[in-house]
Amino acid sequence: MTLPVFPSLRISADALTPQGSFAEAQAAFLRPDPERVATLTKLLREKNAGVVAHFYMDPELQGVLSACDWPHIYVSDSLAMADRAIAMADQGVSTIAVLGVDFMSENVRAMLDASGYEHIPVYRVATDPIGCSLAESAEAPAYGAYLMKAAETPRSLHVIYINTSLVTKAKAHAIVPTITCTSSNVVQTVLQAAAQIPGVHIWFGPDTYMGDNLAHMFEALAKLPDAQIRQLHRAHDQSSIRSLLPRFHYFEQGTCIVHHMFGREVVQLVREHYPDVFVTAHLEVPGEMFALALDAQQHGNGVVGSTSNILAFVLGKVDQAIARGEQSNLRFILGTEAGMITPIVRQVQEKLRDYASEGGPEITAEIIFPVASEAIAQDARSELAVVPGVAGGEGCSTAGGCATCPYMKMNSLRALISLLERVDVEPGSNLVPFEPRKYVQEIRGRTAADLGGEPILHMRAFQRSGELPEALVQDVLSRTRAPARSQS
Repeated sequence: MTLPVFPSLRISADALTPQGSFAEAQAAFLRPDPERVATLTKLLREKNAGVVAHFYMDPELQGVLSACDWPHIYVSDSLAMADRAIAMADQGVSTIAVLGVDFMSENVRAMLDASGYEHIPVYRVATDPIGCSLAESAEAPAYGAYLMKAAETPRSLHVIYINTSLVTKAKAHAIVPTITCTSSNVVQTVLQAAAQIPGVHIWFGPDTYMGDNLAHMFEALAKLPDAQIRQLHRAHDQSSIRSLLPRFHYFEQGTCIVHHMFGREVVQLVREHYPDVFVTAHLEVPGEMFALALDAQQHGNGVVGSTSNILAFVLGKVDQAIARGEQSNLRFILGTEAGMITPIVRQVQEKLRDYASEGGPEITAEIIFPVASEAIAQDARSELAVVPGVAGGEGCSTAGGCATCPYMKMNSLRALISLLERVDVEPGSNLVPFEPRKYVQEIRGRTAADLGGEPILHMRAFQRSGELPEALVQDVLSRTRAPARSQS
């Protein structure tokens, strides 16, 4: 029997069938220990605490969270985390725990403050920094030089990926007008800016792969008929997109260590051994994986986008199979962090159970993880011999990638429970190391937290109205100036 090239997890209405050690570890964690679920639920109720977590949490933690019946738990992409934290505050929670890397807790803190909830504490679950290779690349001198070039260029707008620290956003905004974006709204942000500000130069960063992918996407867009382009944005046609191309710039030295792993070798193996699968890819993956998924997308067999876009694509294909009413096994390449498997399993299995109860033929969905055998870490403390991912990044390779973020995995179930046990018991000063960084330093007469929150508020205004806020537009038009001195 030929062994599969990559591990996979097959989802049916009533079972999970893993192939390979990586998938076996994922499947085991998706069956949470009832005692741990009860412990966490009890603590959340006692402390009246909300939890916002990113899709990239490890399956053990996500599995337990999804099994809790406490209403103030939400797992999503980074943008929705802050939105849901505000909703939880509206509903009266006393504390919010953020499970993610540090820029996520900083964004939650900033948005709660902007919404009048300064009194609600926000905690991380680690005292050590929970870093992000991509966010850190925007703190390097090279990114400062990139922004200085933007500041010297007339009509420049900096579109910064949300996956950066508040102080990075603040320093950038002090140099060149800045708006944040996510992988799900970046295309519309760029197109709206080009439509609303004649002759605008757009400087995207820090994600190099996403920037390169966007540039190729706009090049492909410029070749489509005008009517098709207007379906994406009513103000654009071939001429306007071609005009935008030389004015779209992106930083060339910023990468995510996880998405970096989805490179040429992975794509080669997918092409050779998985010709008839659906292909999903995050906008942050390298060009080869992006091109593969984009080609699949153009034929209705793939998607390029955010984590939410990937989840929606998988669920949409399951809905289509259910509508056809034919026995089938849908197969998907998961071109993003392996933590996405938890919401996929939960929501796909719910659809399949409903369908099975109606007596329809069996439909299954198989999720394929493009990871190498080296992407398994030995962990003597675990009940399993192996756990998904690797410690500190060792073992990741372009032969398959680690597919898991070691920084995200600093958020553990044990750490969350330990934090909650200390809330309202120990003096508040003991919990200060768990709080997001304060950024009280001043930049252009404002705190870094205040100034850094403004690009996020600009993005939120854009999402509500569909237009860039007038204050940002005027900032772009008026701030053509001599080179600014670096802020510190």
